[in-house]
Amino acid sequence: MHVSMTMSSGSEQSAVAQSALDQTATQLDEEATQSGLSEAQYKKKMERRKEVQEQRLAERKIEKGLVIVNTGNGKGKTTAALGVVLRSLGHGFNVAIVQFIKGGWEPAEKAALSHWPEQLKFHAMGEGFTWETQDRDRDIKMAQAAWEKAMTYIRDDSYRTVLLDEVNIALKLGYLSAEQVLAGLDEKPSMSHVILTGRGAPKALIERADLVTEMTLVKHPFKEQGVKAQAGIEF
Repeated sequence: MHVSMTMSSGSEQSAVAQSALDQTATQLDEEATQSGLSEAQYKKKMERRKEVQEQRLAERKIEKGLVIVNTGNGKGKTTAALGVVLRSLGHGFNVAIVQFIKGGWEPAEKAALSHWPEQLKFHAMGEGFTWETQDRDRDIKMAQAAWEKAMTYIRDDSYRTVLLDEVNIALKLGYLSAEQVLAGLDEKPSMSHVILTGRGAPKALIERADLVTEMTLVKHPFKEQGVKAQAGIEF
């Protein structure tokens, strides 16, 4: 019991120290943008900022596989995830992509990523959006099949990154249950990353995730200008 309490106290102290450093870094960033600073004052603040940053990096010693959620009504959730995929491929890692909704058309990213046939497995298993398929029972079966396929990669520690594209939509529509997905994530190897994209991510998934980004819609040409979906931008 004593050891457990000591470890807990050490972790809490480390978290407090990290929080203080984070606040200092933010304060220095804000001060550096103020007008009226002399060159010497600016240089001094940047020297201190560098010291703080080096301390922040030195104290972050944990390495682990992450559960990453990209959600929100703004554009860019899949695009951001594909950036991580590309980075993983560049490091020589094996990557799997399972698309839960897209699939009624040939996604351009599949063609672009075909240059890594040995490292990448790509499965576009959806048949389009609900208003296109118009068959809820079939959509559920397709989503369940996609989930089963995804689990073969989630469980496999030879795959460093697994992207579940638009899986949050399948959750929102009730094609998959949050409990099912959370249980699957519990089977993830310790160093593997799983990225889940799509608007409407459930609260339970957000709480489970290590990294959550919510894309906020500010402007969109489809809504405001009547600009149709364009190759290279939307697909």
